[in-house]
Amino acid sequence: MTLYRLHHSTIYDYAEPVVLGTHFMHLLPRERPGQWIREAQLDISPAPDCRRDEIDHFGNCTTTVSLAGAHKQFSVVLSATAEVGLPAPPPAPETPRWEAIAAWGQQALEVAEFCLPSKLAMPAGEIADYAAVSFLPGRRILEGLLELNQRIFTEMSYKPGVSNNATTAMQILHTRAGVCQDYAHFMLACLRALGLPGRYVSGYLCTSPAPGQTRRRGADQSHAWVGAWAGPEIGWVDFDPTNNLLVSDEHVTLAWGRDFSDVSPLRGIILGGGRHSLHVGVDLEPVLT
Repeated sequence: MTLYRLHHSTIYDYAEPVVLGTHFMHLLPRERPGQWIREAQLDISPAPDCRRDEIDHFGNCTTTVSLAGAHKQFSVVLSATAEVGLPAPPPAPETPRWEAIAAWGQQALEVAEFCLPSKLAMPAGEIADYAAVSFLPGRRILEGLLELNQRIFTEMSYKPGVSNNATTAMQILHTRAGVCQDYAHFMLACLRALGLPGRYVSGYLCTSPAPGQTRRRGADQSHAWVGAWAGPEIGWVDFDPTNNLLVSDEHVTLAWGRDFSDVSPLRGIILGGGRHSLHVGVDLEPVLT
């Protein structure tokens, strides 16, 4: 179990005053089995005229704010403390066969929607062919997931700037390059092509590696990975294809959905502003106890 202190700042600077703004956020981390939020708060400037905190369809924390006064800067700062230690799955050879998971998943109401296509993680024939290499008939689900996770890590290149928030899994299949969001969407599309439930998980990765470990890809920014359902007894198991990790205690979960569009950290509508610049800073550090 690891205790973390999290700081995430998002600052928009506008060339001209914004006279009206409404912003929708997934920026308060959720609790889950193996993750407990000790405290979390959002400091928003200017102070919003209206703020509404709710829970969405997936159980994520959402915040909606409206600002009616003219402003040339908008900032949101998350400060949180989280304790993390996701339970380890059973040994891979002891897990069910993947075909059984596909059959269960499409009938279980709590996970069936994660088998369905989504805009950014749409399964297709070529993606199904790629996935099938790791899921031969009768293979155990965790064995296939671990191999797929490793293949994507090995066969893709981590290259910031070559993709954006609208890049699809099919585009990633052809370019084999992108960032953590793209790795996650591609792995999700592979799972869905086989009828396996998979969800997009957004969150954070420990900023400083443990002694002797290399720095993880995607630290110092919002991160993304994949939750895969391994059956009613095991439940969800998380994989980080960007770093070839079975997620345990280096990640803090923020939210999850079908793909990035369900859990975008911050989006909204403004009147005015002209050109703008965006500055994002993330720091996730273990607390020494």
